[in-house]
Amino acid sequence: MWEHFAHQADIGVRATAEDLSSAFEETALALTAIVTEPKKVEAAESVKIECSGKNEELLLVNWLSSVIYEMDVRKMLFGRFEVKIENLKLSAKMWGEKINQNRHCPAVEPKAVTYNQLSVKNENGKWTIQCVIDV
Repeated sequence: MWEHFAHQADIGVRATAEDLSSAFEETALALTAIVTEPKKVEAAESVKIECSGKNEELLLVNWLSSVIYEMDVRKMLFGRFEVKIENLKLSAKMWGEKINQNRHCPAVEPKAVTYNQLSVKNENGKWTIQCVIDV
């Protein structure tokens, strides 16, 4: 489950899941949903990402920054994510397609992940993660 939350001129993303990898997947979907409806994105091509972080918060920043980078340089949107996290190392595969202005109707462009309201918490057996995206 993911959602957006209001934050002045930027957009907050938040996800909750049973495990950390799933929460990271849901946060990436929330990132895509800033631009377009994720269900509109076809799984035409796959891209692999690997990153790490000194803690879960920095891993989240590096993960979402990598997704934004791939969106920008490949001119693609991604609608499906498969994430594996072990010892603060993330390996992921994401599926998407080139941006189609008519079908995707991009709303805004995510520019960067901020440290504002950055949080990765495991409470009562559920992971809740959030951050603010500069658009």
